[in-house]
Amino acid sequence: MHNVNANGASIPSLGFGTYRMKDAEVMDVLPEAIKLGFRHIDTAQVYNNEAAVGAAIKASGVARDEIFLTTKVWVTKFDPADFIPSVEESLEKLAVDHVDLLLLHWPHGSDVPMETQIEELNKTVERGMTRHIGISNYTVAQMQKAASLSKAPIVTNQVEYHPYLSQAPVLEACEQLDMSITSYFGMADGVVPKDERLAEIGASHGKTAAQIALRWLVQQPRVIALSKTAKLSRLPENFGIFDFELTDQEMQAIHAMANPDGRIISPSDLAPEWD
Repeated sequence: MHNVNANGASIPSLGFGTYRMKDAEVMDVLPEAIKLGFRHIDTAQVYNNEAAVGAAIKASGVARDEIFLTTKVWVTKFDPADFIPSVEESLEKLAVDHVDLLLLHWPHGSDVPMETQIEELNKTVERGMTRHIGISNYTVAQMQKAASLSKAPIVTNQVEYHPYLSQAPVLEACEQLDMSITSYFGMADGVVPKDERLAEIGASHGKTAAQIALRWLVQQPRVIALSKTAKLSRLPENFGIFDFELTDQEMQAIHAMANPDGRIISPSDLAPEWD
């Protein structure tokens, strides 16, 4: 596995996401994922599984300083009275003294101005609660504004990204701002593994459609992919994407699968006007 370098952060290009995972699933699968080689773990306050993630990291037997750990502040905690206490609670649940990356989870859903949100996020760096900071579900304009407001460099924008959704404008902004994209929903909520076009590309490499999509993501400059499974049997498949490369033609063919209706996650109370 390679790392993606962005604004001073070095982030493992393949992460293990825990969205929609119950505590029992986290405890069953995450320690084995870490033992297999996953070193980037992603959770969030609103996932309600931070304590299980922390326990699973301990259960893996892998040292904390070998893990790149991310969590996210939920929109109801953006007020200055709530922000730092919520991060303290996250650290307590995770049983760590700091995370490696702390994100603002959505740009909308709170009346707190972005200026204040970014100021509170910077305080967590100053207090040693996180090594790096980032954003999630931001548009290009919001990325640019956040970067201009922040003392500490913003290292990533975590967004939905898979073969059916182009993120070309966001990727271009990342290049300009020295940021990375962290992709979630790379399997497009179960559509990718069944895609015949991806399976056909996979056949020439001895790989599955899911592996092709993950490889397509991490083979792009500045792109980090979050994989996720609640099944132990799927872990080797998700991790087995670093022993082959897609050709330029295959990369372009997958890019061409994007369509205007490809977005899956867009809650009306949280989402911006997308690029």
